[in-house]
Amino acid sequence: MEEKEISQAVVARLPRYFRYLGELRDQGVERISSGELSVLMGVTASQIRQDFNNFGGFGQQGYGYNVDYLYHEIGHILGLDEEHQLVIIGAGNLGQALANYVNFEKRGFLVKGVFDVNEELVGRQLRGLEIMHIDRLESFMKEHKIDIAVLTVPKDGAIETAKRLADCGVKAILNFAHVDLNVPEGVQVENVHLSDSLMKLSYNIHRYENGHGS
Repeated sequence: MEEKEISQAVVARLPRYFRYLGELRDQGVERISSGELSVLMGVTASQIRQDFNNFGGFGQQGYGYNVDYLYHEIGHILGLDEEHQLVIIGAGNLGQALANYVNFEKRGFLVKGVFDVNEELVGRQLRGLEIMHIDRLESFMKEHKIDIAVLTVPKDGAIETAKRLADCGVKAILNFAHVDLNVPEGVQVENVHLSDSLMKLSYNIHRYENGHGS
């Protein structure tokens, strides 16, 4: 199939499809229609069909979707049939919580190293990994094939750290620092701004309590 540009809105929905299909698969469901999936997910059947048509459709008229097949196909599209090596930069509370998140490994994201500047943290064990000083970053990255870096450092150090990671050849950064990163073309960045999410929740609470904005 000829490669086509897929909108980021569609890409953003793929992990949710994958999660729901995984749950259906675990429940022993063998096939499902776009209408049935729409009820579960709160996405219109038309939207589901449009999203899947970006990748060839996957379904059969009058049959629906084979859950196991669709689960594996979306996993392939997301690159989950390959292992990704990652490092965590910042071993504070958030970094430690992410290092202990077992679903990373279940999805093929293997934490290979954890780094910090805090001498009180350096040398401690975290899920069998020794927390290393950030000064060892370049040599470690040179020795290991690291695809992804998770950045949980304070805002002030994030930009310089991101530059160091890009210089080391990292392909993607999951950025929890509340600052926009300037990285070379080809380095993918996913920003996770927790306070932004809380503000969106605050807006929706306010809107709901004031008559749904009417």
